[in-house]
Amino acid sequence: MPPHPSSSSASHPPVTLTLHNGLMAKLKPSKIFKTAVEPAPKPPSPVGPGQHQKAAPPARSVTGICFDDRGDQLITAGEDETFKLYSCKSGKLTKTFYSKKYGVDLPRFTHKNTAILHASTKEDDTIRYHSLHDNKYLQYFRGHKARVVSLEVSPIDDGFMSGSMDNTVRLWDLRTPNCRGLLTLPNNSVVAYDSSGMVFAVAVNEYSRILLYDTANYDKAPFITILLEDPALALKSYPPRPICMTSLSFSTNGKYLLVGCSSDTHYILDAFDGFLIAKLEGHIGLERTRINAQLDIKPSKGISGEEVSWTPDSKYVIGGSLDGRIFIWDITNLPPRPDPEPTIPSRPDTILSSRAEAERKKFPVRLNPIVALDAHPGPSRCVKFNPRLAMMASAGTELAFWLPDTSGDAEEAAKDLLKKRTA
Repeated sequence: MPPHPSSSSASHPPVTLTLHNGLMAKLKPSKIFKTAVEPAPKPPSPVGPGQHQKAAPPARSVTGICFDDRGDQLITAGEDETFKLYSCKSGKLTKTFYSKKYGVDLPRFTHKNTAILHASTKEDDTIRYHSLHDNKYLQYFRGHKARVVSLEVSPIDDGFMSGSMDNTVRLWDLRTPNCRGLLTLPNNSVVAYDSSGMVFAVAVNEYSRILLYDTANYDKAPFITILLEDPALALKSYPPRPICMTSLSFSTNGKYLLVGCSSDTHYILDAFDGFLIAKLEGHIGLERTRINAQLDIKPSKGISGEEVSWTPDSKYVIGGSLDGRIFIWDITNLPPRPDPEPTIPSRPDTILSSRAEAERKKFPVRLNPIVALDAHPGPSRCVKFNPRLAMMASAGTELAFWLPDTSGDAEEAAKDLLKKRTA
């Protein structure tokens, strides 16, 4: 259970907090970094007659955030081509690093809190391994021919994998610059490891397929292929509008797979058989740049990708929105998946009834958020919960640290006690 960061000291043991609906509703911004991203330079003023002032460039924003394994530090990447290191316990900016030559996106801590991986946004599509201690690059991982859109570190070793717009997924090891595995796919993909590191998932866009691989046998065919279909989309248009998957994340208990999308819906699947359990609604997807903008027939990624994630106890999903709010969905009461179908003993691949297929075609549970928090003046592009401490981080044009406000708990306990005594 995540301890409160302000409760740790040498003389007092850390206080353990259990996340519940009341606590999640009391999350408040404890620190806001309004200069988390350097503003874009202003256009030059007109110097001659007949010249018009150019429109001001759009506000820059943070594009990615990541906590280290212990939850002590947070790294951010911004459109200003900088990545910044923050202390989660002191709530202060520790260091600022510049990557003006290559750009920076998808920052990911390795298992050492002094080193990160990040994707490039210009010059080339190399993945770079950077030492925060020495402020120098330790390794370059070359091979992708287009921009990297997904980057994940293995939870158990020095392996990591990347998905790119060149329609490939590559598997790497920090100890060698050479790619140790390559998957060629029909479209761009996003990737995720499960909490054991023994399984990884690859979501292939336009085909609405999610492939599950055995990490030790990635060169073999996926052991499960999931078709992500939302029955509600067929009621809105025909053919139904495709789902643009922008992130994947397994719950820490291994039960669920969260599929983040650029539309106004995220999905939760059963991690064992891909059964569509629930739809998360209520937010405004990051596919559009403005709330009143019209959607294209073909879905796009937009600025989606880092806005939805799990809490470390797998009880809640937290997500951002185009209107700047942060939404929290309670996952604790999801319905159980249907019982496995009986099979013919001699032919285990043959299903005796079509009940499972009928169940899959039913409408999944629609979950609305239990809490909507007012957060940022622009889109909430990045939302993550600390893996060890009771804090949340969110980012858009600014960065915010969130802590539960427990100041009213003592007063509420006193009122309850007084009611019991007078009853």
